[in-house]
Amino acid sequence: MLAPTPPSPRHFGAVNWLGLWTLYLKEVRRFLKVATQTLLAPVVTTLLFLAIFSLALGRAVQTVGGVPFIEFLAPGLIMMAMVQNAFANTSSSLLIAKVQGNIVDVLMPPLRPGELTLGFAAGGVSRGILVGLTVGLVMWIFVPIRVHAPLFVLFHAVAASLLLSLLGIAGGIWSEKFDHMAAVTNFVITPLAFLSGTFYSVDRLPGLWQTAAHANPFFYMIDGFRYGFIGHADGSLAAGIAVLAASNLVMGWIVYRMFATGYKLKA
Repeated sequence: MLAPTPPSPRHFGAVNWLGLWTLYLKEVRRFLKVATQTLLAPVVTTLLFLAIFSLALGRAVQTVGGVPFIEFLAPGLIMMAMVQNAFANTSSSLLIAKVQGNIVDVLMPPLRPGELTLGFAAGGVSRGILVGLTVGLVMWIFVPIRVHAPLFVLFHAVAASLLLSLLGIAGGIWSEKFDHMAAVTNFVITPLAFLSGTFYSVDRLPGLWQTAAHANPFFYMIDGFRYGFIGHADGSLAAGIAVLAASNLVMGWIVYRMFATGYKLKA
């Protein structure tokens, strides 16, 4: 009778693909289990914004950039739903794990900082994209949505969702309680979102506020994404791509260092 083979350490290649895929599935299944809250609720909220701003401004502002105001408004609302949910997915996942004390279940497996960063961020991007598709399909019933440049729509959807996912990871790691996370949402995410040109064209702002708007990364998310639908942009499309790419690289490095050093994760 052959003696049983003793257990031995499992060796992985340059990337622990099995661990990365498992982490990603955990993040996706986490929000799919409560799809009513994570996918359907944003649809209701976005449609309410669409109705309110259409009724409040639709008569005063007939067209923006040569298109009906409601068609100008719709892409921005879709983008806002996407990025807010991408941020919520990663921030809540990490903060809840820290508060409940089960963050060790993520830190103990043989996952490198880059794999942790990519796994959590990919889960947030998936939720953001799914929310965007769901909101867009339902909004299509009420708004004649047309796609002018599909690659711009795809790039800005992924880049914006990734940026907010990374920001959510950083916020979730930094926060020690839900009040801290609420502060990030109220004093960072919401002001940047509402000052991004979602509900208006930044061309209508005074000079100083136009400059401030062009310093807001959220403006480039909205502007490039909206261009992909209606063919009109308020700013430079090349600058927008560069800003989003640079912002993702910076936030990716910050999150990587947080995981690598165990900042507020390891005692």
